[in-house]
Amino acid sequence: MKAISLKEPWASLMLKGQKTIETRVWKTDYRGKLLLCASKKPESSISGKAFATASLIEIRPMTKEDETPACCKIYDGAYAWILSDITAIKPFEVKGSLGLYDVDFKE
Repeated sequence: MKAISLKEPWASLMLKGQKTIETRVWKTDYRGKLLLCASKKPESSISGKAFATASLIEIRPMTKEDETPACCKIYDGAYAWILSDITAIKPFEVKGSLGLYDVDFKE
């Protein structure tokens, strides 16, 4: 499954359902299921682990209206990655990477 790593506190906000838009300065043509993983640093209870799945349904330039669901202010070059169906999973350790990467995970 395609995976993406998020730093804290954004990973926990995504897990709690408070964050539904991830922001990046790059985009991808990929749409579909994503495995959400928490970066190893800073440390938290989910650091270095996959913690949820989501569907990546759209990527577009970030707008002012995206600030609340993204839990951050708009910034130069930001793309809004629109996620739906964010579902917690039993956390398991993963070796993260930059960008989109593959993790052997079956729902």
